[in-house]
Amino acid sequence: MAHLLVIGGASSDILHFAGQTATSAGGAGMYTAMAAHRSGMQVSLFGPRPSPIPKMLRPIAERLTAWHGQAIPPEELPHFEIAYHNGKTTYLRAFVDAESNLMPGTLPPDLSPYDCVHITPLGDVHRQSAFLQACRQRGARRISVGTGPFLVDEPNVVRSIMEQADIFFMNDKEAAALFGSVETAKTWPGKLLFVTLGERGAVVIQGDYPTEVPGVPSNVLDPTGAGDTFCGAALAHLSLGEHPVMAARLAMPVASQMIEHVGPTALLWPEPPPAAPVDARVVVDESRVKRVSQLIATLPEVAPFSFTGPDFPPVRHPAALDQFFASTLQQFSFWTHASGKYHLPLIAPINGRQRKGSSYLYQAYLRPLTDDPEFYTPVRQADLTQPEMLALFRADDGSDPMPAVELHLAQAQGYGRDMLALGLTPRDVVEQAQASATPLQTFFELLDHIGGYKEDPLRKKSALLALTLNQRPEVFLAFGANEQASPVIDYHAQRFCLRVGLIDVGDETLRKELVGRQLLLPTAEWAVRHAAYIAVEQLVAASGKSAGAVDWFMFNSRKRCPEMTEPVCQLCQLDPVCAHRKELFQPVLRTTFY
Repeated sequence: MAHLLVIGGASSDILHFAGQTATSAGGAGMYTAMAAHRSGMQVSLFGPRPSPIPKMLRPIAERLTAWHGQAIPPEELPHFEIAYHNGKTTYLRAFVDAESNLMPGTLPPDLSPYDCVHITPLGDVHRQSAFLQACRQRGARRISVGTGPFLVDEPNVVRSIMEQADIFFMNDKEAAALFGSVETAKTWPGKLLFVTLGERGAVVIQGDYPTEVPGVPSNVLDPTGAGDTFCGAALAHLSLGEHPVMAARLAMPVASQMIEHVGPTALLWPEPPPAAPVDARVVVDESRVKRVSQLIATLPEVAPFSFTGPDFPPVRHPAALDQFFASTLQQFSFWTHASGKYHLPLIAPINGRQRKGSSYLYQAYLRPLTDDPEFYTPVRQADLTQPEMLALFRADDGSDPMPAVELHLAQAQGYGRDMLALGLTPRDVVEQAQASATPLQTFFELLDHIGGYKEDPLRKKSALLALTLNQRPEVFLAFGANEQASPVIDYHAQRFCLRVGLIDVGDETLRKELVGRQLLLPTAEWAVRHAAYIAVEQLVAASGKSAGAVDWFMFNSRKRCPEMTEPVCQLCQLDPVCAHRKELFQPVLRTTFY
């Protein structure tokens, strides 16, 4: 189990809210630790340790793997008196001497066993900085830091801490103080910044790429520790392998539930934490998933693809790894639209044959393989120009058939620039992943910082690249014993799920938009795609087939259940268990995700 060390303590608080007064356990360290624990992570705390432990803090101590730090009498425990009125927080009284006496030199000498170390504000940016340096010296693998309203009064020190940390948490007011606005907030390549926005949710910033995550409605009773709760839950899900945006989506309901109760009450409940909200317009049909999984479990043709053949580099070609990294991130957006609707898929002649969609893309990316293999390197990708991209994609008849070339160019440049900023090559990424106890998780976490891959919360292109490298004869990337690639949710997978009936569209407006092949709003597209992701995840688990085998089967359904012509159901192995919703179409939305 992943293990988090939180540097920061617990406190004994008096809270005034909603016309009532309550005493409660508190403290940034405590809220962060308990949220991470409730979200499935092993947690230890480094902070003032009362001896004996007061009754109020016993449930906290029981959930900790260890409580490091100097023993203090209970009466010396930090304590606060806080009032909430009309959305404003007022600290009426604060006693923090014990936490102020925390010294970096008393940290455990070896922090490498922890998956992450989080440093709470500690009331002083200089103390935070000293702890960060000490954590690095003691071998901390990943360091997270949170700030506070008074700490941003020294913005240069805070920025220095941000630059040295791997993950940073702040709220919108702190972001405005440091960057001028939330919209201009950013961090360095390879780093994560989480900005909480109160009831509006949060912004997740991967380097300079922001993604808004909506909030979860709640009936606020006691807002104490909301940001720290979000932080602890997000860190837990990051350490468990989630994409940063998905970690934030999963953390949001934990924080939302917590503030509906006094203090950390909800964080101490034994039942699983609340799930991330789903869009009720599209739901998984679990009975259909079961029937389909039972059938595909018996089909020998549901097997992984080797990613060899005329669309791919020869086996053991010296440039193959670079080529796969540079080409897989371009697997998106092979269609045109007209009058607000899907128009035509990309079909054009290239390298002597008529090709469609992803095959056309792969053929285009084979062109430099012999004469210019350096084309695939990060340095070349970073400096690609539009004329070069147009020449790469040009059809044999001289036309430029690739839709949204500007998006392909931006993805290539973003990939190259991030790889260069991180000092990585494709070989480095694979070697770092393979050296890990969890190669696939580490591979995904590295790609979460690299343009062309990092942007998609559902990691379609990252998963496709992982399957490619794993299933090639060279086996560039071997997965861990219990690791399974995540679903590759593209156009074909969504159309497969909709037509077979693995997912149901209950909303009539959305159903009509899908039948009419109309351009969708991003929220509507997410409703379909996320439901498809969950359905395919269940299909893989229930069938016993690998994610790669199920993906290849769904991808090949395009031949039996095509986009532009009538499906040939009698030729499909799933005909006996299919819902035959042939009128449904995949979501139509221009995106670089798929």
